Amino acid sequence: MNTVTESTVNTIPAIPKTGMPVTIITGFLGSGKTTLLNQILQNKQDLKVAVLVNEFGDINIDSQLLVSVDQDMVELSNGCICCTINDGLVDAVYRVLEREERIDYLVIETTGVADPLPIILTFLGTELRDLTNLDSIITVVDAETFDQRHFESEAALQQITYGDIVLLNKTDLVDLHKLREIEDFIHDVKQGARILHTQFGKVPLPLILGVGLTPKDEYITDDVEDTHEHHHHDHDHHHEHHHHDHEHHEHHHHSHHLENDGFVSISFQADKPFDVNKFENFLVEKMPQDVFRAKGILWFSDSELRHIFQLSGPRYSLNADDWKTAPKNQVVFIGRKLDKTEIYTKLNNCLL
Repeated sequence: MNTVTESTVNTIPAIPKTGMPVTIITGFLGSGKTTLLNQILQNKQDLKVAVLVNEFGDINIDSQLLVSVDQDMVELSNGCICCTINDGLVDAVYRVLEREERIDYLVIETTGVADPLPIILTFLGTELRDLTNLDSIITVVDAETFDQRHFESEAALQQITYGDIVLLNKTDLVDLHKLREIEDFIHDVKQGARILHTQFGKVPLPLILGVGLTPKDEYITDDVEDTHEHHHHDHDHHHEHHHHDHEHHEHHHHSHHLENDGFVSISFQADKPFDVNKFENFLVEKMPQDVFRAKGILWFSDSELRHIFQLSGPRYSLNADDWKTAPKNQVVFIGRKLDKTEIYTKLNNCLL
């Protein structure tokens, strides 16, 4: 893509940039979005990639799990991306556009419970349409935990409906029959879906960046606007931007699709370490069944290392590395109709 851009600029210098390419990564809880984002950052070579991450929870875990991105990172306020950051998103995109250095791609990682449509309309229905180029919506699907229960969630179904590319991730954990079942379901939801099989989010970047797959004209129709109204996202998508006068406001919107889906996020922090055996017992024996996803940075009394905790469905992992900050416990649980007091009590009992 760089070659084409440079050739165009050198040949016809009077024509301005057509817009910064934007890729949106969506997908249900625990599907592997942050892993995919890390793959992009590790393999971007000479491309300059700006990253926006957003989480459903009070503690931003994902930004701590990304490979070092330094100035590439523009971090958004927490919350459901489709319901709280439309103004914040526009401001963040402007901050990227106003940077002096060239940006080849903007990659946005949404929360696992986000409906991607409002984000799409933010790029296609505001002045960002003239400044950016919405390139593709990538939907990550966890092949192992995928089942019909996911699709009691309106947001999870929307993620497939609006995905230009579906990455069927963790394919090494399921057999061929399960893969075929999932593919059939995806094709039923979205005819002609482009499906790629991945493990650990590994995919050649030319297959997902610079692909020009988002059918922009389909979103600028009354039908889509009607769909948007149907989801009750009461946002003003007209954003007046004043250069060098960024006003940041705290937004407290209620997401109707989250209420419909029944999702809650419970964040837990402690300046004391966990007893590793008690915490493991909590995970195996005492954790509520309705937890879909959990992730965190954990501190255990018998270790000097930081432990990165990931739980998706029935599977969890702990990976150790060095502390980059003072040790403390930070963990987020996301699920349906969770009891905050119950989880807090059980976690406090694991502390030393």
